[in-house]
Amino acid sequence: MTRIIFASALALAATGALAQDVVRLATEGAYPPYNFLNDQGEVDGFERGLGDELCARAQLTCEWVTNEWDSIIPNLVSGNYDAIIAGMSITDERDEVIDFTQNYYPPSPSAYAALSPDVDVNTGTVTAQTGTIQAAHVASTGATLVEFATPEETVAAVRNGEADAVLADKDFLAPIVGESGGELTFVGEDVPLGGGIGLGFRESDAELRETFDAAIQSMKDDGTLNTMLIKWFGEETQTF
Repeated sequence: MTRIIFASALALAATGALAQDVVRLATEGAYPPYNFLNDQGEVDGFERGLGDELCARAQLTCEWVTNEWDSIIPNLVSGNYDAIIAGMSITDERDEVIDFTQNYYPPSPSAYAALSPDVDVNTGTVTAQTGTIQAAHVASTGATLVEFATPEETVAAVRNGEADAVLADKDFLAPIVGESGGELTFVGEDVPLGGGIGLGFRESDAELRETFDAAIQSMKDDGTLNTMLIKWFGEETQTF
């Protein structure tokens, strides 16, 4: 293990020297506990802590910006910031446009939540956030897909009757269902989607991506990433 960690440190030193000094990290700021804005209006959550730690290990100065989900990839490609760290699942479709690091969050299930346990998620009206793997999955079923720009709007759509159920990351829905006082319940089977969550980079920024990839590996090697996952998602969360 010591030699593995040492090798990761050497990789960081080698790549960090080649990367730019200031990196702009973009997140949505609306997907707790992955990312959200705290009472001071600052980016917070699992990915804020992760991003800060990765930048420290890579010896980079990082700045945080927020961007709406539906334009987060186009604005990366346009150069408005340098990386996406926003609960973005690694998919073949996205990989055709941008490049990903290795995953920093293991592949985890998506889940349906509804007001009634009797909802048929295969034939009813199901909502999901625009541009997500969940929306793509619903579109491939017999359900009627209703998309919204933010995750909060998808949950609200179920509560106000615009949709029968919502499909989202189970880790996002779990605290909402748990705190609903029985109003919301999980329905149907969990749906495994995607290859985990990674940072997204422009295809032209291979060196910068490799720098962050080495930092992620070092956090896996020394157990820091698992500790952070448990802190934000609980003892039952999947770890590396």
